[in-house]
Amino acid sequence: MMDSDRRPSVVCGLIVLAFALACGLTLVVLGCALKPFGQWWPMFVLFFYVLCPVPTVIARKYTADLSGGASNALIELCVFLTTGIVVSAFGLPLVLAHTGAIMWGAAGLTLAGNTVCFFTILAYFVIFKSDDDFEFSVF
Repeated sequence: MMDSDRRPSVVCGLIVLAFALACGLTLVVLGCALKPFGQWWPMFVLFFYVLCPVPTVIARKYTADLSGGASNALIELCVFLTTGIVVSAFGLPLVLAHTGAIMWGAAGLTLAGNTVCFFTILAYFVIFKSDDDFEFSVF
């Protein structure tokens, strides 16, 4: 495929992903900033958004094939770590709401924001597979 044919779809994909991530982050901020809620504890899920893609990036760096055909210990470890990070991000607002640190409405908005943000991260890795010739070693 020609590089010029692919650019419009890449740009459109990035715009859609950026919009989806902005919507997810807006839900998390609304769960913190709305007057009835007023607690900023749910913002700690942002750490999970940053940590979530790290194991997958490490697996892509050191493993040639991520298609799932052959099992690899590094891939299995990275999937396990990513799953733990995602489950922790969904568990944190529930634990905070259960202990009374935040209200259940704030937990619901945070969980909705988590869903949108994690699907955005998943879509990024599905859409932009490393099939192209771009490598980080260029930098």
